[in-house]
Amino acid sequence: MSDLSLPAKLLGLDSTALPPEVYELAKTCLLDLIGVAAGATNTTLAGIGRQFVLDQYPGNQPLLFSEGSASSTGAALYGGWLIDALDAHDGHVLTKGHAGVAILPAMLSLPEIHKLSGRRFLGELAIGYEIAIRAGISLHDSACDYHTSGAWNCLGATAVAARLMNLSAKQVAEALGIAEFYGPRSQMMRCIEYPTMLKDGSGWGAMTGIASALLGRSGFTGAPAVLMAQSDTWRDLGTHWHFLDTYFKRYPVCYWAQPAIEASLSLRPGITDADEIQEVRVTSFHQAIRLHTSHPTSTEEAQYSLPWAVACALYRGSVDQHSVTRDLENSKVTRLATKIRLLESAEFSRQFPAKRYATVTVQLNDGRELISDRFEARGTPGSPISRAELVSKFRELAQPTLGPRADLLEGIVNALPDRPVTDLLAQLSYPIQDIPPKESISTHAPET
Repeated sequence: MSDLSLPAKLLGLDSTALPPEVYELAKTCLLDLIGVAAGATNTTLAGIGRQFVLDQYPGNQPLLFSEGSASSTGAALYGGWLIDALDAHDGHVLTKGHAGVAILPAMLSLPEIHKLSGRRFLGELAIGYEIAIRAGISLHDSACDYHTSGAWNCLGATAVAARLMNLSAKQVAEALGIAEFYGPRSQMMRCIEYPTMLKDGSGWGAMTGIASALLGRSGFTGAPAVLMAQSDTWRDLGTHWHFLDTYFKRYPVCYWAQPAIEASLSLRPGITDADEIQEVRVTSFHQAIRLHTSHPTSTEEAQYSLPWAVACALYRGSVDQHSVTRDLENSKVTRLATKIRLLESAEFSRQFPAKRYATVTVQLNDGRELISDRFEARGTPGSPISRAELVSKFRELAQPTLGPRADLLEGIVNALPDRPVTDLLAQLSYPIQDIPPKESISTHAPET
């Protein structure tokens, strides 16, 4: 690989001297991802994934919120699977996918992070996001098919791992080439049409990212990373932050379903009883209409079901982790979901992915018709979810499984720029039913 300018530029980013707003967003992303991971610990996917990793990837790295340990590649794989098990984590509109779900578990799988200050940890997390997002934009600009997030977030995982492992520019170039070649270029719309535990490929993305960095360090060579060669995508790296356009989800379902949830919730005050609903018409963009499963039988199907999300919103007045887990056999929600018709708007489809719109019309048995305004998914910088609401989301997800540790984690994340990252790791590396001893929490920042 002859051109090492981009790898050198990537290595030259100072993770302790980034814009203040980057650190603030990194804290929010970190808290949100931790909450999603905690909320997902009891899913079937997490249980299967944990046992697989323990059996097949022995090692010394702790698993996120779980007993046992694995190799770095195994810990990254499990962490990515765990967060992806509950579709409530952040994303980016222009990538039509997710970065943090792979970047955080990839970082947590590396022994090198124990030496970091909290500020540097947040900075490295943000840099990992930025590389992944730019790789995703590059992939969507150059590929004729729509790939899962693992196809590009693996490059962000490789980049941040390479930085923490002090790889040379040549080793970074090789590692990025390995990651791009081996990354899971799986078809996203297949997992939309047939929702399974394959999800968004991000567990594999995290694992591929770590494996590629380790191989690059060992001298393994990779094909040139084509996605890193598009100069327009990478020219302003370090001066412009696509990361700042990260969106957050309020509800644990596909982001494409969230505009219809907002529209449905706006109509709910006019509905006395869900039994009085005769029909519901949801009008949205083409990709959202593909979320057509009306009677999901698994968490994965429920998270990719627009009828189910709308039915939960109209029946319960909320869509939370219980909506996609223990409530799947609720006969009233199931019956309501069968009354929902999905309609495509050519106008909404033209505006995707920059904008994601939906309207909902509810026909009642007494002849009344309730029609919503046009709603957009909340959580983008243009339609933000407040920090207070995101904290509430974290507590809703984390407290049922973590108990008092949720409050402790919230405090650590908020103060992380002034604390060593080991304070955070002490909480994340213990199984959910245990509480780490107080003496494991340091108050002295390390040198780096």
